[in-house]
Amino acid sequence: MTLRKLAGTPSPKKGGRKLVRKTAFIAAAAGLAALTACSSSGGSGKTAAGIGQDGLYGSIPAAASGTQHTGTLKIAQLSGMTPWILPIITAADNSIYTVQFFDYLMWRPLYWFPNGTSQTENKSLSMANDPTWSNGDKTVTMTLKSSYKWSNGQPVTSKDVAFAYDELKAGVKESPANWATYVPGTGMPDQVSSVTTPNASTVVFNFKSPINPTFFFQSQLASLQPMPANAWDQGLDFTQPANAKKIYDTLSKASSQVSTYASNPLWQTVDGPYKLTSFNTTSDDWSMVPNKAYGGPHATAVSPVQMNFYASSEAEFNAVKSGAADVGYVPLADVPQASSLKSNYNLFGYPGLGFHAVFYNFKDTTGDFDKIIGQLYIRQAIAHLGDQQGIIHAVYNGAGAPEYGTVGKYPPLPATPSNSLNDPYPYSPTTAANILKSHGWNVVPNGTTTCAKPGTAANECGAGIPAGTKLAWNMPYAADNSTSIGMATAFASALKAVGMNVTLKSSTFNTIIENDNDPAAPKNANSWAMELFGGESFGNPYVTTFGLFNSTGSGNLGGYSDPKADQLINASVTGTDPNALTNELSYITEQQPVFFEPAEDYASAGGLMAINKQISGPPSSFSTYTQSVMLPEFWYFTK
Repeated sequence: MTLRKLAGTPSPKKGGRKLVRKTAFIAAAAGLAALTACSSSGGSGKTAAGIGQDGLYGSIPAAASGTQHTGTLKIAQLSGMTPWILPIITAADNSIYTVQFFDYLMWRPLYWFPNGTSQTENKSLSMANDPTWSNGDKTVTMTLKSSYKWSNGQPVTSKDVAFAYDELKAGVKESPANWATYVPGTGMPDQVSSVTTPNASTVVFNFKSPINPTFFFQSQLASLQPMPANAWDQGLDFTQPANAKKIYDTLSKASSQVSTYASNPLWQTVDGPYKLTSFNTTSDDWSMVPNKAYGGPHATAVSPVQMNFYASSEAEFNAVKSGAADVGYVPLADVPQASSLKSNYNLFGYPGLGFHAVFYNFKDTTGDFDKIIGQLYIRQAIAHLGDQQGIIHAVYNGAGAPEYGTVGKYPPLPATPSNSLNDPYPYSPTTAANILKSHGWNVVPNGTTTCAKPGTAANECGAGIPAGTKLAWNMPYAADNSTSIGMATAFASALKAVGMNVTLKSSTFNTIIENDNDPAAPKNANSWAMELFGGESFGNPYVTTFGLFNSTGSGNLGGYSDPKADQLINASVTGTDPNALTNELSYITEQQPVFFEPAEDYASAGGLMAINKQISGPPSSFSTYTQSVMLPEFWYFTK
């Protein structure tokens, strides 16, 4: 499972490099029709504040008829997310700003998810036909489509897939953090025994033991981006580990040199719909032009793209209001003003595939917090203090939906468990207080609750919690994120009602992700108890929490460890039980390893998507944007 960090709705400028989790025919009519036909953005939705019964906010108009023409597509985003250009994404750079909004425009993954808001494969955008399995799920075979070429005219072949695999393997050998999708012992490369290329279009992966086909398809293969061996292998045999290391080191070094992104010839050999032409190292603004050799579906008239980053959500919204952006968003805080844009923009919102949460640090020994938060009843009491409808109304201005686990009602998934659809811990401060009292705490509403009965009996505080222990701790929050500011304030206020004292600590998205992170910065484990930066975005519909909540997960920010969770997560990845993923997600919802917040409507940075009425395209190409995926090759001007 690929997880990518969500920043929510940032407000002032974020800085630095972040961190989360991820095709065309020249005769484009066939591909364009296929994309339109597969659109899942239909339905009336609601044009007033609030999610409609089908999960939509507002609506996307049907693709306009008439002559398509080009122009520069100006897309507005929040600033501060400097990407990593090498399509082997490191854990430190694994964000939507690196992957879906940058790299995927130049180097496409083997398989494409989602299709509009539907969490299914968009086969027309996948570079290979669906894999076939054999040998008791120990062998998978893929056949590449013949339409794809590199921008230098060379075909995309099985050698390019093998090259990408060998290079990520070399990167992981140097450091597990060099490939964000990596988790030791599972998937690529640890479970792979060999990769062979019987011919130019066929790739065969063999495994040391059976692997879950759905997991490997939707998570691992959907994250693998073929790389141009003919342009990047330096004339070396990359199948030799020493050579693969040399090549990886060269590519990684080049990727760290941000000032050369637009000028280094390495990055001009692409198989995606666009080529980079400029990159501003101060603002992170970039421009791309169409790749004329692109072999996937696209609009008849493909326009250049200019990505403009703004220092605050207020500045971005001003750009939308002035008409300076063709595609932008209405921040959640400004949803009440959305109606003023309707003469010039179409507005649309839908929850993305992911979750927002307050993360707990199970390794913080300050004030015995690790022992406190390790008690399930403590986490359950906190869960009962979550007024999701109140947050949706007060912080999201109605543009959101309840979400009680890592997945919720929107977008719908076959694996979503029932306890993630109906609140297992309904909002009730009284219930929260009673839970604490029944476990030996002296509850002092709006004061400080302390442990009155230390011990391990059912009516005592729990192992390692001394008498007099206070329910008091700190929580860094992303003050450059207006949604996080509102949620942090509401969260601290809610906990205070039962005598839990949360000291809010103003921070930034980047600072939290880089420093308040047990796997990445273990020396800081005692500096934070909780944190709120936004949330996690799933990069594909196989929404296992593998990597996030298993004990050895590289993305396990707070060091959560539960043998049963490990067992269920492992079963989702390696087992054959069709209910394994649902069982895993149900247990995670029950155990509350984080405090789940409601889902917000999501359009790149959180809020409603604003589409200039001069721009058109297949409806699903726009609704896909709410799932943190950008398809500007389908957008065209009609006026």
